[in-house]
Amino acid sequence: MSTTLPLTAAEFQDRFEAMLRALPEGIVRDHAVVAVPCDRPPWLDSGLDLAAGERVTAFTVGRTQLKGTDIWIGPDFQLWYRIGPVGEIFRGTRDTHTFAADQSGRLYLASYFPGEWATRTGGLGTPEEVYQQVTGNLAVGLIRWLVDPAEGLAQLAASGDIGRLVAGEIDRLTAPVQRPEGWEYLWFLGPAEIFTPCGPPRESAICCHTHRDGGILHRAVSLPLAPNTRLRWSWKVDVLPSAVREDSFPTHDYLSIAVEFDNGQDITYYWSAELPVGTVYRCPIPSWHARETHVVIRSGTEGLDEWLDEERNVFEDYVRAIGGPVPARIVRAWLIAVSVFQRGEGKCAYRDIAFLTEDELIPVR
Repeated sequence: MSTTLPLTAAEFQDRFEAMLRALPEGIVRDHAVVAVPCDRPPWLDSGLDLAAGERVTAFTVGRTQLKGTDIWIGPDFQLWYRIGPVGEIFRGTRDTHTFAADQSGRLYLASYFPGEWATRTGGLGTPEEVYQQVTGNLAVGLIRWLVDPAEGLAQLAASGDIGRLVAGEIDRLTAPVQRPEGWEYLWFLGPAEIFTPCGPPRESAICCHTHRDGGILHRAVSLPLAPNTRLRWSWKVDVLPSAVREDSFPTHDYLSIAVEFDNGQDITYYWSAELPVGTVYRCPIPSWHARETHVVIRSGTEGLDEWLDEERNVFEDYVRAIGGPVPARIVRAWLIAVSVFQRGEGKCAYRDIAFLTEDELIPVR
């Protein structure tokens, strides 16, 4: 989750370098502060060459603002990294991130939103012109350690902090948030700390807490899409991340479970704050409009904070909501949480996720 601070780049740099000056010798190899304009398409050369295995910590402040709106994105979702011109891209889950270089090469930085990745090496799947829709800057403080980052961060904390960025990174390293076993975050949106395993062993569940962030957790499945194919699950929704209808770009915050098909389409079933049950619409996010369809299965506040059982005929929903040639197979189950746009909070839990066919039950969780 982002803890973006209202600091100018100059203020951040002054405080960052003051902390480093207070450190004993032999802790830091070197450091840099890099400005990342949010309206510049990827990638930006940081000027740092890393050796394979070298350990680095990044501290970032700033935000990306969508012009003409109140929508802004913090560094936790926005800042991505790449080592070398064709290295695999990665990002952290907070405004701070510690990593070891997986290869030798120049460190590159990128501002993500409103773009979208097409390749794992940082090729864009959206036109570069989309970056003209945003404004803002990120200031990234980079430390190359001579010692173990945990030791270096402890020394740094003793010399000061900037809005608990140092304390937050120590917490991230010492108490990492574990994702549910067998599930992965969708690579081109990046990792998050939204979904966690929870509940007693006999009633194991996946808990979700989203706050000013977003993520998609998915798990591979493989079964034919036949007329009797159904999705069954139980969920307890405690807090909806939107208090208004979610079918517009500025209000598209929601919690859902989704099914992905072998033709690239997906149907996502969600609980709406206001839209009537049975409402169907294409995703209002431009880069998702062609592939994602939303189906409202519950609405309002009745039933919140209760475990509820659900079952959907996926074949019938596909024909009704999407139409056209029916895909041959289901390839993934998704859990989706979005609270980026209105920067609210959402909480829920899932358990007993499974697909049913005429003669088989296929557990997902």
